[in-house]
Amino acid sequence: MPSVPYDDDAPLLADLMPWSVAPLRPGRAWPTAPDPASLRARWDTLLKAGLPDREALFEPSRARTLHSAVGRLPRGSAGTERLARAEGPCAEPVRVLAAPFDEQWLIPDHRLLDAARPELWRVADEHQVFLVETPDDRHPLLATSLLPTLRTGRVRPLHRRPAAADPNLAPGLLDHLTARLGVRVTPLDLPAWFLATARPDHTVPLTDDAELWSSGVALGRRVLWLLRRDGDRPKLPGGRRPYVRAPLPPRPRTLGYDPEEETLHLDEGRVSPVPPEAWDYEVNGVRVLEAWFTSRTAPAAPGTLAAIGPAAWPQPWTSELLELITVLALLAALRPELAALKPPSAIGADELRRSGILPPPPASRRPASVLDHPEEGPEGQFALL
Repeated sequence: MPSVPYDDDAPLLADLMPWSVAPLRPGRAWPTAPDPASLRARWDTLLKAGLPDREALFEPSRARTLHSAVGRLPRGSAGTERLARAEGPCAEPVRVLAAPFDEQWLIPDHRLLDAARPELWRVADEHQVFLVETPDDRHPLLATSLLPTLRTGRVRPLHRRPAAADPNLAPGLLDHLTARLGVRVTPLDLPAWFLATARPDHTVPLTDDAELWSSGVALGRRVLWLLRRDGDRPKLPGGRRPYVRAPLPPRPRTLGYDPEEETLHLDEGRVSPVPPEAWDYEVNGVRVLEAWFTSRTAPAAPGTLAAIGPAAWPQPWTSELLELITVLALLAALRPELAALKPPSAIGADELRRSGILPPPPASRRPASVLDHPEEGPEGQFALL
């Protein structure tokens, strides 16, 4: 957070995107893993164990035990009988954002998660953009199309309903910006602008300069594309693309970096070129590459479900590592442009209040009613929404 407040009237992101949800809280580590095969093996191990071994493996909490009665997650396929007598295969793992820039897999089973936030699952699809607040000065916002399970700050979906319906924006904001700028402002322009201009205190300056707006949105869309990693895969220019120069060992244990050779060392394995900016890239004071590697190699306590993992380094992890290096390098290259984009808030909170846009109506801070399919409650009963 800045030591002194900003001297303009920039509105709060919390008012511009009124509906937010607390971070998903799994409560236990083992339902999340960097590879889906490990999750299926952990589930099978849990179900093969008898009581009380199953209870110890599950790692109960105040929110979840083997006897908790909860409904199925929206659009999910997991069972709803109590885990003490659960049978059947593991629910198909889904991709999630488990940490900044770290995409992993999660068993989408409500019985395994202390606070699953079903309202997020109802609106999660390929059109969704989740903005995630962080306490990091350089990255006050992250963005993802995946369900975010990282424990940082509030999650703000761009859309309140599936299929990109009902934007989660203060009513009237899009029309007001369109009128003031003289250019059509779309819902997707807003998260792009927010990513490019949001401040550490989670205020967002709004400009009335159409040229500045267009350049900021274009820059923010580039950031958004790199964070979501959808569509065309990001690539560095020829000669700067990272490759595996020496094969990675079956079970690498150490990660190091040689800045002179721009080489990443995974034991005797080598990946290069890796720009120093990618190696030094941090979120919340933690190197992203080191955290990513640690989450895949740090040993778990013996005898726990989290200790069940791949016998050797899976090939998809190498591809993910190369893409992560690319993304971090490209984001680092955008930093000078982002630093130069410091617009004053010409459209301040006071103007938005006079226009009746702020404060947003109380209903806009609550989730929309999504009733496009029935949801199964505990023990196979359909939930009434």
